[in-house]
Amino acid sequence: MRLLTTTLAALLWLGASVHAETLVGVAAPLSGPSAILGKQIEAGTALAADAEGVAVRTVDDACTADGGAAAARQFVDAKVNIVVGFLCTEAIEAALPILKDANIPVIAVGVRTESLTDRRAKTGWPVYRLGPRGDDERNAVATILTRLWQNELFAVIDDGTIYGREIAETFRAAAEQAALKPVFVDTFRPQLDNQIGLIGRLKKAGATKVFAGGDGDDIAIMGRDAASLNAGITFAGGETLRTPPGDVPYAAGTLMIALPEWSEVADPKVVQAFGERKIVTDGYTLPAYAAVEVAKAAAVNAESSGKPLAKTLTEHDFATAIGTVRFDEKGDLSQNPFRAFRFDGSHFVPLEEN
Repeated sequence: MRLLTTTLAALLWLGASVHAETLVGVAAPLSGPSAILGKQIEAGTALAADAEGVAVRTVDDACTADGGAAAARQFVDAKVNIVVGFLCTEAIEAALPILKDANIPVIAVGVRTESLTDRRAKTGWPVYRLGPRGDDERNAVATILTRLWQNELFAVIDDGTIYGREIAETFRAAAEQAALKPVFVDTFRPQLDNQIGLIGRLKKAGATKVFAGGDGDDIAIMGRDAASLNAGITFAGGETLRTPPGDVPYAAGTLMIALPEWSEVADPKVVQAFGERKIVTDGYTLPAYAAVEVAKAAAVNAESSGKPLAKTLTEHDFATAIGTVRFDEKGDLSQNPFRAFRFDGSHFVPLEEN
């Protein structure tokens, strides 16, 4: 009788352990033009699953609406606890109504579309964004540079593109709200071999700091020409500066507002684990790893507290390989992930503010 009781207890324990195992659905574009990015998600989630002791079910969402809906149905059939991944708006927006009906929350790692979370009250979609919103970059530019340049003579210029105009105008408006007025505002002509004329106008206006809404090549040329004219101007730009420029390097001191290079700020042990498997930690690899860490921690919290998994995602800080993560009530990151960096002559390093 004692043997039977012991055996029964063991079977019950085993059943509880199997039942408690977290099954994470992974949605990634594993085919088509975005497959190289999807492979980054696949690699990151696979290593995290091993480290966290969870199971994953990876499905190709093809970065399309049809693919997203098909992936969602597979996740529902598999009875996953939570889904991570998604890089494309079309795929996730097709998947979310299906996943919502099945009470399966989603941690998106690459969709920046602002309406995805802004419409939460209307849609009820259980989506959480482990990455920036579309407006995070320009809001970070406005906040950071308004603080850094409050006692500087600064100018705001853009290349006339939608991206350039929006980011420059957001900064200009924020500065004026802080009672700061640029000494020069203009639209420049991009992709020129030199910007001597523009530098001359900036110098005449007395600008010593210039934010340029445009691409890295143009900002590199401006820096070179400013140095040649001894203009004493420091240029700043957005995350387009992450792309190495062409023949003209960035001027030392150039400022960039961008996301960190995750491999430089991540837990060294995790980076080493990727290296041992010869996996390059580019792009979405480390954010995907972190998404699985959050998924596992949220599942454990939900099980221990008896609260819905979606609710636990907004009530806790989550320690991850890329830092602490917390979601706000809409499902966005509670803190803007963009930071300020300074070019030291060879690469961008975090800006040390006084």
